[in-house]
Amino acid sequence: MSFQFLTIDNFDMDNKTVLVRVDINSPVDPDTGLLLDDTRIKLHAGTIDEISKKGAKTVVLAHQSRPGKKDFTTLKQHAEVLSNLLKRPVDYVDDIFGSNARERIKKMKKGDILLLENVRFYSEEVLKRDPREQVETHLVRKLTPLADYFINDAFAAAHRSQPSLVGFALTLPSGAGRVMETELNSLYSAVNNAKKPCVYVLGGIKVDDSIMVMENVLRNRSADYILTTGLVANIFLWASGTNIRNYNREFIKDRGYCDFVKKGKQMLKEFKGQIKIPVDVAVCTDGKREEYTIKKIPNKPIFDIGTDTITEYAKCIRDAKTIFANGPAGIFEKEGFNIGTEDLLNAIVSSKGNSIIGGGHLAAAANHMNLSSSITHISSGGGASINLLAGEKLPAVEVLQEVASKKLK
Repeated sequence: MSFQFLTIDNFDMDNKTVLVRVDINSPVDPDTGLLLDDTRIKLHAGTIDEISKKGAKTVVLAHQSRPGKKDFTTLKQHAEVLSNLLKRPVDYVDDIFGSNARERIKKMKKGDILLLENVRFYSEEVLKRDPREQVETHLVRKLTPLADYFINDAFAAAHRSQPSLVGFALTLPSGAGRVMETELNSLYSAVNNAKKPCVYVLGGIKVDDSIMVMENVLRNRSADYILTTGLVANIFLWASGTNIRNYNREFIKDRGYCDFVKKGKQMLKEFKGQIKIPVDVAVCTDGKREEYTIKKIPNKPIFDIGTDTITEYAKCIRDAKTIFANGPAGIFEKEGFNIGTEDLLNAIVSSKGNSIIGGGHLAAAANHMNLSSSITHISSGGGASINLLAGEKLPAVEVLQEVASKKLK
């Protein structure tokens, strides 16, 4: 993997209008509508603050959830939180590219910060299309004439090809914000310089993502072992011929993952000995943890990996020089079933190897355990980081590289 892109350092932003795309998508209480966590807002506050302090008129584009979800709401609260974090006013306008938003942008002064409305309120934003098609959207055509530069800091959404993520990069001088820059430098460096043995710990319920990564890293021989946990492990247990019982088979069927069981059989045969599956599991019996070997799994939901599996996996992790982990080992939010996730995180921290954790639930667990500072890098974007590790192209990064290659020639 190789890359080149421009950053904030490549532009003189004094008295210029700068469009900044961030990902401040945050958890929202479904009952009160209040923001529950400001982690992502804090993450991007540094980029926004730096650009503003360079004398720029900083216009922030962001999204919150997606149509049809309970947390699909305005960005008014986000502006208030950002203002408190920066200790100065952050204006908000409930418009994206209409006359109200455009007039507000035209009236901005040096150092001003303006947060536009949730870009996903605009129907074209959620359509996945080629970046050059996104240039023709109303959002890009209306805002481009008002701006001098575009800075993309939304690494967590970099695997999406949407107007606010890819369109402006092809119409304005563009670069990466500090979050995007840090993520790309850390992840590309980790992948390119991965020391052996290299171990991937893949869990959670996004089986398609994990299998995509598995295939890539095993085929290109960048991984020595894959340790399966979560629903990923259940699929591979079934694929191995283990009787995971009707309850767990039906759960996999309900999620539409049966094809991955067939895929799992092929992969276990092709990469013999490299894909590790649990030797025991923890099931939920009347809300409590009970452990069984994989030969005696009862017809109850599997909620975690078992103690013997944890011991085996932990040794493999501690012996590794490079560890990539994504997804929790079980239903870690439920008391008694957080053991697998927490013990494997402790093993990662105790390892002397470089460690990379994808975003999402595993990152949340690491933060809850106060282990973040002991992990080499925690990604802000689970989907984007997992796609990058799987060898997939990230549209928002591709356009930044395209712009940079022309500029640096």
